[in-house]
Amino acid sequence: MLAQAQATPTSDQLEEEKLERDFTDPLSTLPQLVVRDAYTPANYGPCTPPACLRNYETNQVIIRPLIPRVPPNTLLPVPQLIRPTFALVTVQSSKGGTRTEFGDLPVFDLAVLPWPDGKKTGFLVGVGPDVVFPTATSKSAGQGAWQAGPAVGAIYKGIPGLLIGFVAQNPVSFAYTSPKRPPQNTLEFQPVFALHLWEKWYLRSAEANWTIGWHRHSPTMLPLSLGLGRTLVRPGLPPMSLFVTGQWMVYRQFAPIAPQTTINFGLAVAFPQLRTYWGSEN
Repeated sequence: MLAQAQATPTSDQLEEEKLERDFTDPLSTLPQLVVRDAYTPANYGPCTPPACLRNYETNQVIIRPLIPRVPPNTLLPVPQLIRPTFALVTVQSSKGGTRTEFGDLPVFDLAVLPWPDGKKTGFLVGVGPDVVFPTATSKSAGQGAWQAGPAVGAIYKGIPGLLIGFVAQNPVSFAYTSPKRPPQNTLEFQPVFALHLWEKWYLRSAEANWTIGWHRHSPTMLPLSLGLGRTLVRPGLPPMSLFVTGQWMVYRQFAPIAPQTTINFGLAVAFPQLRTYWGSEN
């Protein structure tokens, strides 16, 4: 009886595992805010006078809220997930050194489809538009193009303690901030993976974004990331998760400047009280 009781997860353990999935799941209806710092000590790049770009360390700070809109407090009959990504990037300068600038602003708006039934199958699918606003404050920090395209996300969480899925986006440029800006048509693929390990710890991979350019000689980059996360639940405080992941560029083509290795430090903060405000019951 004692062994059976120890093998049966408690309600607190089940809640911890659910939080681990929600903090990694891009289709979660848990309102949350993610702050991530991506530090890149090693880059690929040219090394010619006056600047050896590969020797410069770069950094990117991302602030990414996940804003769910759940019926009846939405125009759609299904949950609607809005995710903007604000970025502050430190990039190499062709004159030597680095500088910090604001990056472009991508936003996706996914509607979670009612089929298949996620509660029965553990499988969720979301579709919607993806828009990129050219908000970068320098040429090297952004693409200088207004872009729009489709986005789709798929998540499977039918196995206790495991979440696996992806988000795919393909923005296409239709207007530019300068006539010298090249057209953009890029597939962006974000693999998502979370596996409960023990107590409040979990294995995580959700920071690597694969990019495949469809135009001739457009950059293609395929990084992989893996690391650890830990949930924090304290009375009187919102649920949180801390995570650290390492990232390595497995493959690149036509990308003269690209990160080689990256360390991601992140904090995710949930606001479950907003679920009631927005009409979510889960």
